[in-house]
Amino acid sequence: YFVKVAWAWTFWLLLPFITITTYQFAESKFLYGPTKSILAVLRRLSALLVGTVIWYVCTSLFMYIENLTGMCSTSGELSEPRRLYTTKQECHQDNGIWNGFDISGHCFLLSYCALMIVEEVAVLEGLSIDQNSKLHVVINGLFVSLCFLTMIWVFMFLCTAVYFHDFSQKLLGVLIGLSAWYGTYRFWYLKPFSPGLPLPNIPLSSKKHSYSR
Repeated sequence: YFVKVAWAWTFWLLLPFITITTYQFAESKFLYGPTKSILAVLRRLSALLVGTVIWYVCTSLFMYIENLTGMCSTSGELSEPRRLYTTKQECHQDNGIWNGFDISGHCFLLSYCALMIVEEVAVLEGLSIDQNSKLHVVINGLFVSLCFLTMIWVFMFLCTAVYFHDFSQKLLGVLIGLSAWYGTYRFWYLKPFSPGLPLPNIPLSSKKHSYSR
């Protein structure tokens, strides 16, 4: 159940992290006023809305494909009339086993969430905060929580890779997760009309990952 709501865990930790770091960066580095800083925060937070849409569309598509390609196997008596099942849920209600092409939603979501967290925490490379401030403690706490969450996602990804799904189902799930990350952070977010990259809008590949403490 923890991994099935992986996006919720990722969303609720990234929400305050993006809000605080973006506002702080816009105000201290770019010298934005309160109004412009808030607009910068809202723009960056729209990345979470994009992630929510990607999560919903992809998982719904996976379920549709599984229902479209599947058949139900039940242990009913031979004399009983054979029932036609159209969905996995109907099959499970009669204690049946649904055999369909089940693209690994776990591989898709865990890879996408982990990459998104890594992209967003990279903003700390250019953020300098007084060590004695409460804000420094809050950001550090969120950073550690996100790192711990990423470790959990990687561990659960390995468990899924070892114990669940066929190879093709896992591979397709990972490729879709990588495509979602690449299409946003490496392509769309570089454009003017997008949520944009984490301030100061430098791609992760060019950062040194040296968090100034």
